[in-house]
Amino acid sequence: MKMAWFQKGKTRISVRPVTWQGWLVLLIFISLIVYNFFRIDAASVSSSDTFIAFTPQSLFLVLLYFLTANNLTGD
Repeated sequence: MKMAWFQKGKTRISVRPVTWQGWLVLLIFISLIVYNFFRIDAASVSSSDTFIAFTPQSLFLVLLYFLTANNLTGD
């Protein structure tokens, strides 16, 4: 039997890591968000340029994380 990496929260929308593999996925996700911000900020001229470029890319990463995490739940 395969062990779930994530567990659904009380709201059934949220997920939380329950194994070291789940924590690794979360750490990679956070690292990608931080790296993405600094990469975009270094190439931007103003804070609005950073915000405009950072927002859609971050939303994509968040969506990717939640789709991955929901597929790796035990439910």
